[in-house]
Amino acid sequence: MQNRSEMSINTTFPKSFSVIIKVCVVIPLLCAFLCFIAVMLQIFASHRQFLDTSRYILFAHLLINDTMHFISSVLFFLFVIGQVKLPLLFCVPVFFVSTSTFLNTTLILAAMSLERYVAIFYPLQRPASWRSDRIWIITLPLWIISFAFPIIQFSMGDHSSSVDVLSTNILCKPVVINPTPIQGLFRLAMNVLFFAVVSVIILFTYVRIMMETRKMRQDRASVNKAMHTVLLHGFQLLLCLLAFTQPIAETLIGLHTNWLAEDVAFFNFFCFILVPHFLSLLIYGVRDQSLRKHIENRFLCCSKKKIVFK
Repeated sequence: MQNRSEMSINTTFPKSFSVIIKVCVVIPLLCAFLCFIAVMLQIFASHRQFLDTSRYILFAHLLINDTMHFISSVLFFLFVIGQVKLPLLFCVPVFFVSTSTFLNTTLILAAMSLERYVAIFYPLQRPASWRSDRIWIITLPLWIISFAFPIIQFSMGDHSSSVDVLSTNILCKPVVINPTPIQGLFRLAMNVLFFAVVSVIILFTYVRIMMETRKMRQDRASVNKAMHTVLLHGFQLLLCLLAFTQPIAETLIGLHTNWLAEDVAFFNFFCFILVPHFLSLLIYGVRDQSLRKHIENRFLCCSKKKIVFK
């Protein structure tokens, strides 16, 4: 009896230690991400030049969207590694936010590419919907579409009326919330459709701007800058596409290593969800000269205040 209790303690200790290590990796990254987002949103709110530019307004929407996705993904991660079971009523909203914001990231990237296209080809007669004071006409449908698809996916499942959404506890995982094959097929078709449409839009805008660069003799610098921006959106889309490689990576790791299932899940979560989203926003924010200048000023001010305080 004593040997059994010792064995259970020995197996539980490495597991709990592994969970602590994973949490200590994810939480600091989340804090750094949120600090970076907070700095950029504060810059947008305190400088009129950003609020009067459609491109920066769309980028602010991307910041807010990815913040929601980051937090909901981390919540799912914590629920899974802690084996936390919650009522369906609390799990489903987190799932909706995680799925819809993942889809909305691609839509906003497409809108940002189209905004560069409009700015180059219609500099003086810009359509009203692409002006900074009317850009909500573009962003509002994006949010509605991205939230509508997860609701449709969830409603396609066979939900028993006898299940109490408040008292029935489940493990908060997408597979548990949407368990039927038809829901999985719908999600796959939805992701492929979104990424195919956005890829075509980004490719179209890049090719058209590149062709325009060859024709124009004046203001080539701004056109080249727009072309590089669209190319960056394509790179951001590729980072989002890494999420689709999770099943392949999981299979390969399972075949060639002896990792535990939770360790494989953590590796995929860290490499294909957390890091790509963080890099996408970091690269875009640092690349923009106006944003980089204000970000550097913010951090310099913070460092000076610490020196004075000391």
